Amino acid sequence: MTSLACGSTLSLLLRAANPNNAACSLHLSSNLLPGFSHKLLTASSSSSSSKTVGVRVTRAAAQVAEAVLVDKEDKSRVLRVGVICGGPSAERGISLNSARSVLDHIQGEDLHVSCYYIDSHLNAFAISSAQVYSNTPSDFDFKLESLAQGFQSLSEFAEHLADSVDIVFPVIHGQFGEDGGIQELLENYNVPFVGTGSKECQQAFNKYNASLGLSKYGFVTVPSFLVQGSEVNQDELSEWFASNHLDVNSGKVVVKPTRAGSSIGVTVAYGVSDSLTKANEIISQEIDDGVLVELFLEGGSEFTAIVLDVGQGFDCQPVVLLPTEVELQFQGSGDVREKDAIFNYRRKYLPTQQVAYHTPPRFPIEVIKNIREGASLLFQRLGLRDFARIDGWFLPSSTKSLSSSEDKFGITEFGTVLFTDINLISGMEQTSFLFQQASKVGFSHSNILRSIISRACLRFPELATYSSKSSQFQKNLNSSKLNGTSKGREGFRKVFVLFGGDTSERQVSLMSGTNVWLNLQGFDDLDVTPCLLARSIDHSSNTDSDKKDAGLNSIEVWSLPYSLVLRHTTEEVLDACMEAIEPARAALTSHLRNQVMNELAEGLTKHGWFTGFDIADELPVRYSLKEWIKFAKEVEATVFIAVHGGIGEDGTLQFLLDTEGILYTGPGAMASKTCMDKVATSLALEHLKDKGVLTINKVVKKKEDLLKMPVRQTWNDLISKLQCETLCIKPARDGCSTGVARLCCAEDLAVYAKALDDCLLRIPPNSFSKAHGMIEMPNPPPELLIFEPFVETDEIVLSSKTVSDNTQRLLWKEHSRWVEVTVGVIGKWGSMHSLSPSITVKETGDILSLEEKFQGGTGINLTPPPVSIISNEALGRCKQRIELIANTLQLEGFSRIDTFVNVDSGEVLIIEVNTVPGMTPSTVLIHQALAEQPPVYPHRFFRTLLDLATERVV
Repeated sequence: MTSLACGSTLSLLLRAANPNNAACSLHLSSNLLPGFSHKLLTASSSSSSSKTVGVRVTRAAAQVAEAVLVDKEDKSRVLRVGVICGGPSAERGISLNSARSVLDHIQGEDLHVSCYYIDSHLNAFAISSAQVYSNTPSDFDFKLESLAQGFQSLSEFAEHLADSVDIVFPVIHGQFGEDGGIQELLENYNVPFVGTGSKECQQAFNKYNASLGLSKYGFVTVPSFLVQGSEVNQDELSEWFASNHLDVNSGKVVVKPTRAGSSIGVTVAYGVSDSLTKANEIISQEIDDGVLVELFLEGGSEFTAIVLDVGQGFDCQPVVLLPTEVELQFQGSGDVREKDAIFNYRRKYLPTQQVAYHTPPRFPIEVIKNIREGASLLFQRLGLRDFARIDGWFLPSSTKSLSSSEDKFGITEFGTVLFTDINLISGMEQTSFLFQQASKVGFSHSNILRSIISRACLRFPELATYSSKSSQFQKNLNSSKLNGTSKGREGFRKVFVLFGGDTSERQVSLMSGTNVWLNLQGFDDLDVTPCLLARSIDHSSNTDSDKKDAGLNSIEVWSLPYSLVLRHTTEEVLDACMEAIEPARAALTSHLRNQVMNELAEGLTKHGWFTGFDIADELPVRYSLKEWIKFAKEVEATVFIAVHGGIGEDGTLQFLLDTEGILYTGPGAMASKTCMDKVATSLALEHLKDKGVLTINKVVKKKEDLLKMPVRQTWNDLISKLQCETLCIKPARDGCSTGVARLCCAEDLAVYAKALDDCLLRIPPNSFSKAHGMIEMPNPPPELLIFEPFVETDEIVLSSKTVSDNTQRLLWKEHSRWVEVTVGVIGKWGSMHSLSPSITVKETGDILSLEEKFQGGTGINLTPPPVSIISNEALGRCKQRIELIANTLQLEGFSRIDTFVNVDSGEVLIIEVNTVPGMTPSTVLIHQALAEQPPVYPHRFFRTLLDLATERVV
């Protein structure tokens, strides 16, 4: 089956699944690349032992140019917004995530989005909106030459913007985005833009200059010392240590770049020597040539606050939303210095149980008032515009006080408030502080972003008409509350998006569920409720019922209000639920929420474009699993299952829903049970060998046997039975990444066995003889483990750019002629359709980590694989076999199949089948849907999966 035919099949499926829904046709067509082929990689000549897969320049430039232009006759009714992402800083990946989020939530019939990208060398490109869904900067950069229109210079880029968009929304974090670089360029060419002007950005972004400014304006500041370039005077730094009562050998300080955002390069140092070493590391890594050494605020609590300007024109009227307290948490005693850790890049942007958020903070109400007043004053004094995020610290009176005069702003009877970082372009990922705090005071993602854009338009007379007439700028999103009495809004289809669970993949499940929920929110005929599946913290059973029933009795489901979904971990969500229903806390939050909303309304109601807040003040509702299923049946809800592993994939949840006649997404109970058990999957497919579907030999061992037997004996038995030298170990019944490791020797097996015996949650990187990344382990440890021969596939790596050739190429070292692919399948029972397979070029180790698969951490996705690696004919045969696998296993709805494929014959060697695949914003399924012709965007893709639930085979 050719790619065109496959695309046509999915298009027909989409129309059949949802023929009449207007929400499926959001104004995206002008951003597509009509007739554009995604097979852009061709082979260049090389030796027979390796191939260099280069990038062929196509008609993309002309097609992207067409994609970013809107007919002049449409200008009167459509606001043309240019979203610019990327940039040279290490936060480029976060910028891509922000751009995706902005695109998802502002695009509509009244607002057209054109997307642009700035690479690390400040080269500018016009890109399609589909390309924004690339999972990493390296993936993005690799495809730029073939998928984007490059500009000869920034001047040419600015001229293009002046002619093609009405206003620019910069979402570049760090250098060139927040230091005034992009702003100065736009100002020079009279291009309107969202956010603060260039001169004010320069002042606020430089932490040293900003600190001087804060002191000048009467704010308490943190004592600091500037290290500039290589000209470091150690004696001067020693004097600074002494003047601040710090031991020159062990005094604790924070070392951070002066111009690199609030996360990159920030670390803790001890003493003068360590401080200079870490400062030199920042300089040598070219993060910045200026480094700030600051006093470590011992005993303090960090906070962050979003400021929104609701004024008119150039009249500033800042309102500070409910601030968030950032609490760092550490389990066990651990390293003393680890407890001195700070809110760094990883803790800010990746799921971790080392941080918790509290909105509003658990500070005295007078301190919260002081934070809000100070941030508002600071916003005005620094000349900021539209919105910003301001970070700081609260030092209780019980801690060591800073030497500061009593008349400085920030001194209270309860302690001292200090502002430390000004973020001119706050992160806009789905769960960022902007959306967390905005949702607490009545704004949905769409509402807050469109409000910011509308406010910016008021500064430009030629754009004021867009703001005054846009009645569609505010989307009426559905209530998320399960109240137990209503069958949902009249005429609306009730949908419960279920995520969480208690497996090691629960954080990925939270990301998947959040993404699905936000995408389905855009459909006017749906009433969508996010629901968290979790183990009860107070369950106890005194019965003698079997273990499985006892386990189900201990499971709860929380229906969540909008704001409580926006967290990084399921533990944070649960803590937020418990905090929200605590009476005193709920009363305080309600009081502060009303106060902030009144302040916002005072300014926003003067604007014709503002039609009100769209998120209600609701509390979470707690159900037992049985109660929740009963309620789902009562309101005739469809359950969108996004629970990875555990009862979400082993058929248990599906069986319970089937029993009550409740519709749900994905395969049925029996198919789910089979696919969760990797041995059962192989047995179900072994008769397809003659049709080119192969299975891997397996040996299954009980955990208790593995721990009792001598490691060397077990190792020798395994390699003898499986006839191999290297093994792959994985849980018999768990998700696709959890507990999977490559073992090269008996010593590696001993390390893995000890991790099982010690019930480790993760195996640290490079614990085995061959380099690898972090390995998440099942919790509790699996009772059954599978051993397989480790399948050696051909290595595909990314070459480095050279001075003479700026093109990155894939180097394919072809030996075995087998490569690993992952493929999404979608459709009805008995007629599943294969999407285009993807090859992921790994950047760490032999096995993709959870981060690589789902979090946009690393890697390059080739979708479909380039013809220089696998021909169209072999790819077509591969897809036919994938469909055969899906139909043999009786899959329906959607699933993901991981397999090895022979690049010559298209034969497949099955690895595993995931019946609830990852659905995060950067997951490979999104790439594959976008590779269809025409591209299928995430909101349409998830709606199709939902609608397929109504056509289940019962």
